[in-house]
Amino acid sequence: MDKLEVSIIICTYNRDDFIAKCLDGVNNQTFDKTKYEVVLINNNSTDTTEQICLDFKKSNPDLNFNYFVEMKQGLSAARNRGIVESKAAILSFIDDDAIVCTDYVKEVSSFFNLHENVVALGGKILPLYETERPNWMSKFLEPLMSVINLGDSDKEFPTNKYPIGANMVLRRDIINKVGNFNENLGRTGKNMLGGEEKDLFNRIRSAGGKIWYSAGPWVYHQVPDKRLTIEFINKQALGVGYSEKVRALDISKFELLQSVFSELFKWLASILLFVYYGIRFQAGKGMMIIKFRYWVSSGFLKKGI
Repeated sequence: MDKLEVSIIICTYNRDDFIAKCLDGVNNQTFDKTKYEVVLINNNSTDTTEQICLDFKKSNPDLNFNYFVEMKQGLSAARNRGIVESKAAILSFIDDDAIVCTDYVKEVSSFFNLHENVVALGGKILPLYETERPNWMSKFLEPLMSVINLGDSDKEFPTNKYPIGANMVLRRDIINKVGNFNENLGRTGKNMLGGEEKDLFNRIRSAGGKIWYSAGPWVYHQVPDKRLTIEFINKQALGVGYSEKVRALDISKFELLQSVFSELFKWLASILLFVYYGIRFQAGKGMMIIKFRYWVSSGFLKKGI
């Protein structure tokens, strides 16, 4: 077998309604199958995920597909297991409900060959709504749906942004340097804890690593209607706030203070956006931004979720 260039790591938990499309995407690539692998980490799924994965492996013997079960519950633990089990120097993480473009691996490989000084990449993520985009959804809340679109040209990520887990790629060398995903952060089972991606990319930036965006290796992110309910957005926002507190406290009290000031600044921005959308007769978008910020702040003040 030729030397592997890219490892695609997929971590999944009870997503048998999405995982098949995800696997079809990583299989239907224009790139030489001998030069990339797919590493799937099943994080103790209780649905039919395992059977779907095993059937897929049997039906696609030409794909370098490796299946593992990680007994420690949690997305960060599953991702760290994927790092251990993978073999390539370039590690691509996609969500189990993402569908990659047919040139995905080709674009990832080309990007890192072209940008040898870049250690991390965030690709474009487009929403694939089950029915339709809700009226209250603004571009400022789209990251809740793991959506990111910074245009069609390669560029360095703005300092206030970082790649999203549905489509992020890292050199193994930078992970060896700054460490794995923080297993005190990230989703565990059905909870909405997060912050593990922000934590990792902050460590990469602190180490001087360059983080770029590229539209080339793009993915669709499937968005079911249940993720667009007020109840789900509320729960997700509470998780965002609480996760930020946990992340900051894990570093220092000064980091926590910085997070407080950042939240106050975001409140000011949210109020300005509320006024902006009100003037444009799109009050629903403005009100949802205010509700989301209130729920995030509430989560920040909680002792647990």
